Amino acid sequence: MAVRAMDLFEAYSRDMLPKDQGYIVSSFFGDTSLYSKYEVVSYSGVKSIYPTEEGLTFQTNGKKLHILVEPASYAFKAIEPYVRNAEDQIPLRFSELDVLTAKNQSKLMISKKPIESFGSFTILKPKGMNFSLVFYQLDDLFNSLGMFFEKTFNQEAGIPMGDAKKGSQMVVETIKNNMGFKGDYTSE
Repeated sequence: MAVRAMDLFEAYSRDMLPKDQGYIVSSFFGDTSLYSKYEVVSYSGVKSIYPTEEGLTFQTNGKKLHILVEPASYAFKAIEPYVRNAEDQIPLRFSELDVLTAKNQSKLMISKKPIESFGSFTILKPKGMNFSLVFYQLDDLFNSLGMFFEKTFNQEAGIPMGDAKKGSQMVVETIKNNMGFKGDYTSE
C-alpha cells in the first residue's frame, strides 16, 4: 500500500519528499489552550530542498492556506488575526477568512484564498506537540486530507465532530479549488 502521508522531516532524511508536487500540512498548537493554527502549502517543480536552522527551505513557488481554530474562551477575539501576538497571528484579516462557528462556540477560520510564495518558502521545524506532514499526490489525496483535518480539528482543537466534518470539507474544497497544480506549475 502506498504511503499517503509522512512526517516532513523524516521524509526529507529518507529522501522521500516529492519533488514534482506535494502538500505540506503544519500545525501550531497553543501551550495553554485549544487555540490552534494550521498551514497547508502546495508546491510543485522543486529546484532544491535544503535544511536551515529554522527548518526546511524549498526552492520553488508555493501556495499557503491558513487555518485558525479559536476556542470560545479566547480573550482577544475582536483583534484582527494579522495584528495578534506572534504566537496567535496569521497574516489575514477577518474579511479574508471563511468563519464556521461550532456548537461549542469555537470558531474555525479558513483562508478564502491561499497566499502565493514566489521563489522559495521555509517550513519551520515543529516544537512540542506541533507537527509537519507531507501528503503525497495520490488518487485519494483529498479524502486523506479531509480525514486528517476532521480528526485533528476534533481531537486536538476541540471542535465537535459534526462541525469538524463540516470544517474539514470547507478546507478540502478550498484546497481543490485554489491550490491545484494544473496551469500554475505544469503544462497541463
